[in-house]
Amino acid sequence: MSIFSKKQTKKVVVNAENHGYKPDVITFKSGKPAQVKFIPSDNMGCMNEIVFKDLGIDKVLDGKNEVVVNIPTDKPGTYNFACGMDMFHGKVVVK
Repeated sequence: MSIFSKKQTKKVVVNAENHGYKPDVITFKSGKPAQVKFIPSDNMGCMNEIVFKDLGIDKVLDGKNEVVVNIPTDKPGTYNFACGMDMFHGKVVVK
């Protein structure tokens, strides 16, 4: 069995019209590789950018392709994310 089959993956739908990220809180278990797939929608507005300040991640969502962000799970913690204008927020919790 490869390590990739053991990865934790969660999807988040991004839509400014529906007030942000669905879901806006994601939980992962520590010690197991994890990633969040941001799924764009038709109405992106300022949400065409995803920023994890604590992780130094700033990615552009083109409205067509999903964007994958790898989350460190070596220790428990909370990683906040927001749109480019810091209007819409969410968080990833590693337990």
